[in-house]
Amino acid sequence: MSSGGGGFEEIFEHIRGIVADLANNDAEHVLFNERLRILEERSAPAEVATQQGEAAELAWVPGAAVSWHNLTPQQRSVLWPQFVVWTLWLADRYEVTNDQIPRQCWWKHGALVEELTALWTSHQSAYAAEEDAGSAPYLWQDALSRAIERIGRLWLGSCRNGQHKERHRQPWIGEEPYLEEVLQAYGPPTEGPQQGATETPQTPPSEAGDNDRPEQG
Repeated sequence: MSSGGGGFEEIFEHIRGIVADLANNDAEHVLFNERLRILEERSAPAEVATQQGEAAELAWVPGAAVSWHNLTPQQRSVLWPQFVVWTLWLADRYEVTNDQIPRQCWWKHGALVEELTALWTSHQSAYAAEEDAGSAPYLWQDALSRAIERIGRLWLGSCRNGQHKERHRQPWIGEEPYLEEVLQAYGPPTEGPQQGATETPQTPPSEAGDNDRPEQG
């Protein structure tokens, strides 16, 4: 009986050890899950802030001005396709010809892109559905006709035969000596005599015949 009892005691001791190991594993598992929950809670606000920041960065009110050189790459990637789609719609809707806007290279002309961008944003503002536009659509039509005339007269150069040709001009940006000369000028010349210069007083003209009169004795 003693030998049998000793055998059972060893079995019970072994079982108690297994139970203790399981309990320790459960405790470690609970502790691990708790630490993971804390880390997730700490990282959640940062992720939300990042998402909100990206959404704010991409937020753009239709009709608001667009300055391409001030946009971030992400903003440009969102707005440029919208602008291109609108420009293509404009060209077909108003039956624009290559003599007015060159189909093959309009996006290569910075001034032309600026003109079309202004037309795009002002069109959205003029036709805003939630507001009483009044005469804004008509004024936009007038602005379009003037812009088309100005584009052909000022910005296109010789891009009228289906081929793009760069305009022959000297760039204003990128030449350091030129920039230094302009920066050191401190604005336009001031009016009036320069410092150190003396003015010669002018004698008013004599009346006719004064110098010819003989002296009276």
